[in-house]
Amino acid sequence: MNLYKKKIERIKNMKGFVLKKDFNYGALSFLVLALFLAGGAILQLLLYPTMPHEALVMVSTATFTAAILIALFPLWTLVMAIILILWVWVIGDLSLYLYPITALSSLGLLISSSFQLVYHWDKVIILRLGKFQTVRGPGLFFLIPLVDRAAEFIDTRIRATDFSVEKTLTKDTVPVHVDALAFWMIWDAKKAILEVEDYTEAVILSAQTALRDSIGKHYLRSLLSEREELGREIQQALDAKTNPWGVTILSIEITDIIIPKELEDALSKQAQAEREKESRIILGAAEVEIAKKFTEASAEYANDPIALQLRSMNMVYEGIRQNNSMMLMPASILEHMDFGAVMGTAAMQKVEQQAKRNSEKEVTEDEHDQT
Repeated sequence: MNLYKKKIERIKNMKGFVLKKDFNYGALSFLVLALFLAGGAILQLLLYPTMPHEALVMVSTATFTAAILIALFPLWTLVMAIILILWVWVIGDLSLYLYPITALSSLGLLISSSFQLVYHWDKVIILRLGKFQTVRGPGLFFLIPLVDRAAEFIDTRIRATDFSVEKTLTKDTVPVHVDALAFWMIWDAKKAILEVEDYTEAVILSAQTALRDSIGKHYLRSLLSEREELGREIQQALDAKTNPWGVTILSIEITDIIIPKELEDALSKQAQAEREKESRIILGAAEVEIAKKFTEASAEYANDPIALQLRSMNMVYEGIRQNNSMMLMPASILEHMDFGAVMGTAAMQKVEQQAKRNSEKEVTEDEHDQT
């Protein structure tokens, strides 16, 4: 919090002025302050019953206004300055006989600032007189006024941080842009605060360095096809670096790999050629299988000409039925199929069936006449 400290330009991502707080001033602190003000007002009325109520209201209002200011800037320096200003204002402008409510208001500002409530997922680093004292867990605890300081509230839940590297060369000298996601958490709040200035920035920069180093060790083909392996390699290298800081890297996931447009077109053409090659190989294998089946079928038809004739007729029938149109065939095919004999046999069967039906009809009529 030194405004006169010269900024060192060569430090990576050095941040500007950041106001550090000494404690948290929340709803519980306002409740404690209200209890002290109530006690001060009662004591004031007991000791000086004739004191005007307007003076009590003015002191109480000034105290609550000061509490709001402390909630915005929770610093022990500000608390002490407000207490001194409050006493000067009461003694100089109001009345010295307001010391009971003023004393309890001042005490309330100090005590209410000392009550700290920590959430279940937080850890708090406590400094006493500038030295590390302890790490407090979730729940309610008390700070010694002006001596203890809640230096940092650490969130111990799993965090997701995205990072990326641009124009990084692979092992086969291809420039790529890689986006990744890191899942990490703080397992030791003390180390995270005392060992490194900004653990979040340190994790991100270390992840980018590890990603660049890993990309330079792999070919482009392995980057595109082995993302999980690349993520595990980065995770192991990064975890070894961040463990002394109290930070554990749970996993690294590669979300996107962007390559130059020209190379992308070339890879697309190469993949298309490989797929066409595979399709031709599959088609050739299918042709070989079909030829083998035809060879087996020809052996069967050679021993049974009737079966071959029936197969030919069935093919003609299926072609006419599916296409539902006229089919032109050479006369030699019809002669080979012997359609005349087949049709004659079919016609003879039809004539016999018609004669049989006529005979049955005549017998039925004679029986009817006799009846």
